[in-house]
Amino acid sequence: MTRVFMVLLSVGLGWWLVGTPGPVTAQDLFGNPQRGKGIYEQQCQRCHGAGGWGDGPDAPGLKIPPANFHRFITQMKSDEQLFTTIEFGLALSPMHGWRGRLTDRQMEDVIAYVRALAQRGR
Repeated sequence: MTRVFMVLLSVGLGWWLVGTPGPVTAQDLFGNPQRGKGIYEQQCQRCHGAGGWGDGPDAPGLKIPPANFHRFITQMKSDEQLFTTIEFGLALSPMHGWRGRLTDRQMEDVIAYVRALAQRGR
């Protein structure tokens, strides 16, 4: 099952078990870019850069360049693909996995922020 379906299912079960909660927003389902910004700045920016162009201060020293979130191929990746990359990292690259360091919610928030970065120009 997809992550979105699982969230919708859990929200629906939560309503049934504890009554009607407050409204569920899209940010609750897909991550919150405002929360993701702080995580990105602390954990991702040194490689991927402030604007997500793959030009962070650590990028020149890496044998495999960090992802440029503005590239078409990166923008075409699904949230699930990005989540898996963040969760487990990329083999033979400096992109290590964040499972155990970030929660699922934090990784979703970072993805939401990366999507927002990808919409900005220089």
